[in-house]
Amino acid sequence: MVTRRSLLGAALIGLVPGSSAKTAPDAIEEFRIAGSAATVLLRRGPAAAVLLHVCRRWHYEIAPLDTGEGGVTGYTTDRTTAAGFETNHRSGTAVALYPRAYPLGGSERLWPHQEAVVRDILRDCEGVVVWGGDLSPVKMSHFHVVTAGATLTRVADRLDTSRHRARRRRIRRYADG
Repeated sequence: MVTRRSLLGAALIGLVPGSSAKTAPDAIEEFRIAGSAATVLLRRGPAAAVLLHVCRRWHYEIAPLDTGEGGVTGYTTDRTTAAGFETNHRSGTAVALYPRAYPLGGSERLWPHQEAVVRDILRDCEGVVVWGGDLSPVKMSHFHVVTAGATLTRVADRLDTSRHRARRRRIRRYADG
């Protein structure tokens, strides 16, 4: 069972993907979300495989990510956060799907059938991903990786979407300054 205490301990010794103070530029890649024209910047490796699965399922079963209405946000260098869990974007281990439609603390909710899909996606991820709809403050668009190590690797291997080519871009293009 993952507890706040175990997560804090893992963060202190650098085991949690989002716990690093600075993300190495070569650790971030731009990935195409399967079945869509949308792309997202994520930390390369198991975290990307799991988050791409979340994105793909959302795209197919909830709402398309490439219509211009919704969109997807992954890695960012923006230091402005309104909730602690949003810092996971700075390590490339979080995504926001339709972030303008479902902002932090927003009153807009998913329809019951859409929430059932999200719950099924979370079951696919076996506890390595947390949904912002279960956090406080609520952010229905937010998903981030909370587990590192063997569990994340095992789940990522099962959900792997890496057969979809990643396009490398220099991180400096996205960095501040």
